[in-house]
Amino acid sequence: RGLSWGHASRAMVVKGKKADGTPVKAWKSQPCRLYVKGAILGFKRGLRNQHEGTSLIKIEGLQDKKDVDFYLGKRVVYIYKAIREVQGTKFRTIWGRVTRAHGSNGTVRAKFARNLPAKSMGGKCRVMLYPSRV
Repeated sequence: RGLSWGHASRAMVVKGKKADGTPVKAWKSQPCRLYVKGAILGFKRGLRNQHEGTSLIKIEGLQDKKDVDFYLGKRVVYIYKAIREVQGTKFRTIWGRVTRAHGSNGTVRAKFARNLPAKSMGGKCRVMLYPSRV
């Protein structure tokens, strides 16, 4: 149930040489990130009304609306730290899903299982690279 940093990617590295001069190769694990960083901009809103059920997220590296298509349906998680420890961790999560694009600059709309707290505005979130639609 803890936070997953993803599977380790493996790379072949040379560890040394044998007595006859042939290289000794071994597998080396490197951490792999299975998410893209995002920033929570706020709730979807009109001039006078605010819709707390839908949040706006700016995904790192997205510049236009056509790039958003890859992220539709991807899972989003907001991770925050609480005071009291529950099930061995102080970290809590709120999961959501990217639903559609918002505007033409790479911002997306996401619906979360529970509405995000006000302190999350301007905070960071993770846009997971799963589920895959490829």
